[in-house]
Amino acid sequence: MNELLTLTAAELGERIAARQVSSEEVTQAHLDRISEVDGDIHAFLLVDHAGALDAARRIDARIADGEPLGPLAGVPLAVKDLFCTKGIATTASSRMLEGWIPPYDSTIVTRCKDAGMVILGKTNLDEFAMGSSTETSAFGPTHNPWDLERVPGGSGGGSAASLASFQAPLALGTDTGGSIRQPGAVTGTVGIKPTYGSTSRYGVIAMASSLDTPGPCARTVLDAALLHQAIAGHDAMDQTTINQPTPAVVEAARQTDVSGVRIGVVTELSGQGYDSQVEARFHEAVKMLIEAGAEVVEVSCPNFDLALPAYYLIQPAEVSSNLARYDAMRYGLRVNDDGEHSAGQVMRATRGVGLGAEAKRRIILGTYALSAGYYDAYYGSAQKVRTLIQRDFEKAWQMCDVLVSPATPTTAFRLGERTADPMAMYRSDLCTVPANMAGGPAGSFPIGLSETDGMPVGMQVMAPIMADDRIYRVGAALERLLHEKWGAPLLAKAPEVRGER
Repeated sequence: MNELLTLTAAELGERIAARQVSSEEVTQAHLDRISEVDGDIHAFLLVDHAGALDAARRIDARIADGEPLGPLAGVPLAVKDLFCTKGIATTASSRMLEGWIPPYDSTIVTRCKDAGMVILGKTNLDEFAMGSSTETSAFGPTHNPWDLERVPGGSGGGSAASLASFQAPLALGTDTGGSIRQPGAVTGTVGIKPTYGSTSRYGVIAMASSLDTPGPCARTVLDAALLHQAIAGHDAMDQTTINQPTPAVVEAARQTDVSGVRIGVVTELSGQGYDSQVEARFHEAVKMLIEAGAEVVEVSCPNFDLALPAYYLIQPAEVSSNLARYDAMRYGLRVNDDGEHSAGQVMRATRGVGLGAEAKRRIILGTYALSAGYYDAYYGSAQKVRTLIQRDFEKAWQMCDVLVSPATPTTAFRLGERTADPMAMYRSDLCTVPANMAGGPAGSFPIGLSETDGMPVGMQVMAPIMADDRIYRVGAALERLLHEKWGAPLLAKAPEVRGER
């Protein structure tokens, strides 16, 4: 494999800045890798070969002119196909938006371009981000690079798979109930959900507006922090963004020390339904943190047990509202518009063809939860549970600096294994949903492999609102300790993807 593919984003940025290698060379190497292996992985929905190389050449010219640029200038980036990209199709993996080309960039894409990053293309996801396996994509599933018969997680399976297969050094994701962290866990990569409101949602196709959180995906903690720093911050175009300085995430990622850090192990996020190998790797990682000087206590958050059912009322309710805009009238797909059918008939036919089964399921569930006579019993009750979860977190922060748990109850399951059982699919989000309900930051970090199936396991770290730096500090320490133990990153153990399938 070309060495340029295995370097970290930080290393690539340093070499490009020092003119030891050009951004064009780095970008071409990743485009070649995509051409070689993505037929097996299907991480990308669209690859912008010409646009990426043009952007890389422009960065090289600016560096040659002596212009001071940021640490990620010239580094390639994969973008989840939920972020609007000017001049490049944005589909949300739905037939409803197939071929739609936005006339503008999302704020975060603009910030990535301003930082000099080179967009390789758009990555696959569950349709409108609804799913935990990337199997609900209208354009086919993404495969896990560790085992092509298994899922890469979801909804951001494409972004995580692009990293794990060395097709991109960095990727953008969104996390509504775990869609950055769960794919990170099952692919052996790093996924961070920032504090809700610390990253802009402007130009990100909405799924559940009170939960959606854009964030960084990477192969190392430092790389994730560098991308986090580039994309975070207040945005006048998104009134839900927090007008505060971004925590010192890069400094925290370089610290790699947990001496005196108080870590709480959530007792509710274990036990029945959790794979024994997932729990074994988790407890081994906790022990390493203790040996490194962390203070570990058990913390009970009793309302976390209610997080998943409450989430699957709030999220579909917001889905039913947000997806009402896809009405065949304004943009996107239009079916039976032949002058013989009424507007209502065209709308009905378009939604029937344009939306997949999972999207329809959540729209129906959400509409029911919001309907007259049921609002208080369902949506209203779920919001009360949300408050109780937030209070559990507040109590926990009196005892500890961060909370930890497995990132997901099991390793990656096989393609098709849970598609007929929505409840089994939803349980993939057991560990990740509480942080979304409270709005706090959380991250997933690789901690080893299951001895049963050889698949990656992740640890989740959660922190108080706008204390994102704590996540990076713990994650970086964990990464250092495990690298010392293994002699190499976990991805060094991944089977080679050769593009021969």
